[in-house]
Amino acid sequence: MPTLTPTAPATQVRTWLNDGEEIALLDVREAGQFGEGHPFFAIPLPYSRLELDVLRLVPRKATRIVLVDAGDGISEKAASQLTTLGYTHVHSLAGGAPGWLAAGYVLFKGVNLPSKTFGEQVEHTFDTPHISAQQLQVRLTSGEPLLLLDGRTFDEHRKMTIPGAVSVPNGELAARWQTLAPDATTPIVIHCAGRTRSIIGAQILRSLGIPNPVVALENGTQGWALAGFQLEHGSTRRDSATIKTSDIVRSLAAREAAQADVLTLSAEQAQTWLDDSQRTTYALDVRSAEEFAAGTLQGARHAAGGQLLQATDQTIGVRGSRVIVLDDENVRAPVVAAWLRRLGLDAAIVEGGISAPLRVPSIESPALTDISEISLGELAIWVAKHKPQLIDVQPSLAYRVRHAAGARWSLRPRIASDLQADQINEPDTPDRSVLLLAADCSTAQLAATDLLAAGLHNVSWATTESWAGAGLLVEATPSLPSDADAIDYLFFVHDRHDGNLEAARRYLEWETGLIAQCKPDELGVFRLDAKPAATHLR
Repeated sequence: MPTLTPTAPATQVRTWLNDGEEIALLDVREAGQFGEGHPFFAIPLPYSRLELDVLRLVPRKATRIVLVDAGDGISEKAASQLTTLGYTHVHSLAGGAPGWLAAGYVLFKGVNLPSKTFGEQVEHTFDTPHISAQQLQVRLTSGEPLLLLDGRTFDEHRKMTIPGAVSVPNGELAARWQTLAPDATTPIVIHCAGRTRSIIGAQILRSLGIPNPVVALENGTQGWALAGFQLEHGSTRRDSATIKTSDIVRSLAAREAAQADVLTLSAEQAQTWLDDSQRTTYALDVRSAEEFAAGTLQGARHAAGGQLLQATDQTIGVRGSRVIVLDDENVRAPVVAAWLRRLGLDAAIVEGGISAPLRVPSIESPALTDISEISLGELAIWVAKHKPQLIDVQPSLAYRVRHAAGARWSLRPRIASDLQADQINEPDTPDRSVLLLAADCSTAQLAATDLLAAGLHNVSWATTESWAGAGLLVEATPSLPSDADAIDYLFFVHDRHDGNLEAARRYLEWETGLIAQCKPDELGVFRLDAKPAATHLR
């Protein structure tokens, strides 16, 4: 008989979160469920992707882990898989997310909660100045000198931006501002889609102490649209020139790191961190994806600095861990490390950056269930011969647009029960073949893991594109799965980017209301004592 996962009540988990020891609070519900309400320090790790992501989020297998589900037993399934992977200290939150709420604790909507709340706290603490959409429009129309920078990723910038903005992700600002604004009197405006990256981007430059006046665009592209102005779509403007930093820029970065108490480790000290079996250490290259691909410290992982600050919970899964931040010019790493420190993380830089003589432990690849792929060329004949039961595990909204005719949509947490229900309705075909239709092999392999564990054996897979390419029937179901069933999708976040102005208003209200929902132990992780030099838009 399988061993039951030990449970911990919400009060115990809250104590663990504040005891100074490492803990990974992993929410194994799907993205839509997580976004509708989760504990402040929870890390999103959907059961559908568990084995793919857990080894990078929680690389040390002796880490204390607490799993959060919906009180539906998914934590038990996740714990079994984690035990198979070698994790040794796994617990489940008693009652799941409902148990957290029943204990009197808050379940927060949205994603990237610590980073989002941090942005609001930064604005309150540093009085980060802002400019409204209306004020910016007047300045742009008048032709006043102004440098307008989009602090998001280039892909986000290309989708929609303020007209005339240049894509410079926040993690690049410290290294690029001087060449972009050589005139110290040129005002700089930073924008994102909402609030966080506008605030953090502006404050990165202000805290750095650059001579230019710097402000954040209030409410970003959403504020611009709500003011009745048109957004630009398809922009290709970006600063992708090779970074050339001056002694002045490096000295400002060094001062910023010192103000935030960032340690500069020797290679020997950094190696001691990496070799410590009692503590988790992440080695993160915060340069651009292109630079990382061209060469980095072996074993280091890529985490572009701006996105790392925006979404720490997508990279750093262990509360109480340490982070070594890497670059090759000694500007971006010190500045990103300083802001990670303010976020409450133990971040440091290392002498030599990506060229330091370090041995970074590699992240192992999980062994996934081996199932046969039915290729495009053989798919039509195979389907005619086996008449399989079709289960589609592509994202729910993609399924609505196009899927194999007659295929049931499902996802890993409930795929075994869905299939068993279908077979109860078709009692004459207990050994019928199952064909999983998926966007990629790993998604199909993880879904197959649960089918095989449920006693089903004839499981194969094919890509959704192969099905259509083989000339087999496809259909669309715009209302299926229903919004309630599409638990892999967070409508709350995405609707605001599709022209839904009411959704944008609700989102901005959510962001500005985050601090009021937090308790002292949640806000207390931030280190925001150092005040920057004041600059302002003239």
